[in-house]
Amino acid sequence: MERDLLAESVSWVARSMPGRPSVPVLAGLLVEAADGQVTLSGFDYETSHRVTVPAQVGDGGKCLLPGRLVSDISKSLPSQAVDLSVDGARAQLVCGTSRFVLQTIPTDDFPVLPVQPAASGTVRSTVFAEAVAQVVTAAGKDDTMPVFTGVRMEIEGSTISLLATDRYRLAIRELEWEPNSPDISATALIPARVLAETAKSMTGTSIALSLADGEGDGIVGFEGEVSGGLRQTTTRLLDGQFPKVRSLMPDPAAIATRVRVETSLLVQAVKRVALVAERNAPVRLTLAEGSLTLDAGNGEEAQASESIEAQLTGEPVTVGFNPTYLLDGLSAIGTPVAQLAFTQATRPAELTGATDLEAEPRGNFRYVLMPVRLNS
Repeated sequence: MERDLLAESVSWVARSMPGRPSVPVLAGLLVEAADGQVTLSGFDYETSHRVTVPAQVGDGGKCLLPGRLVSDISKSLPSQAVDLSVDGARAQLVCGTSRFVLQTIPTDDFPVLPVQPAASGTVRSTVFAEAVAQVVTAAGKDDTMPVFTGVRMEIEGSTISLLATDRYRLAIRELEWEPNSPDISATALIPARVLAETAKSMTGTSIALSLADGEGDGIVGFEGEVSGGLRQTTTRLLDGQFPKVRSLMPDPAAIATRVRVETSLLVQAVKRVALVAERNAPVRLTLAEGSLTLDAGNGEEAQASESIEAQLTGEPVTVGFNPTYLLDGLSAIGTPVAQLAFTQATRPAELTGATDLEAEPRGNFRYVLMPVRLNS
């Protein structure tokens, strides 16, 4: 097998292996060789990774190796063909003049990997990766509230909607895909971390998406061809009721204020002004005709203020935002121009992106941010 292909494949599978496994066998990399190909697998009872790559196979068989160690070894090998052989309880890796002998792990206790559900349709991998990256920034990271650590996937026909929230901000992205059934309707709550890693690592031509029945006990599967290998991931769906977050979206008819500004100018201004903001303290935005002024700090400590050019439509507004959450949203929109829309200063604001100051904002991605109460 080629060294680069082995190193990349093993490294990807090793991501599903827990750093401190509750059961030692979960630290194993399952290697199965047959019919001119090798399949590498890892499983932690929640998420499975499998990759099948071409190889010259003499005698077929399988073995279980210490996954993270094999990953480290494969990265350090010279750029030559790698030969793997197993003799009893020992495995040998040979690459050029490098030779490693490893103790195998008994395969009897390794859990049975979940079966990949039948494909429900395909989506362009680059579009999917972009959409997931935009949404996961709003997902929670507190494992004591697992429902907020997931991304809700809603499928209606040829449209996929991805939603994530940590209760302080909300991200919604819509994208098109090619379902096998045109009238498909399904929902799934997928762990955000797994979804992000999967979308990022399957940037080939397309990804086959597979949904099994049942939210709490079901699984979702992804399959894509990457770097000469077929990658497959399954993960168990999160249990729990995802909140009805669409009600937080500002009503377009009720929006009283819109402001447009160059994204890069606002990003740099927020970063500078936030340097004097205390932990969790907001940055104040004052929106007026022709300008947006940012302030942070208080009279007893350091203070900062900066104004940048902006286009205001509607009533002037003064509002406070968590600077980290605001910067996350500005990074996620990925456009030269950002638009903030308000119904009122105390209600959630909607952040969208546009290609220029005159273009209509893109409607496929919306980032909703809860304001922070300002001290009078």
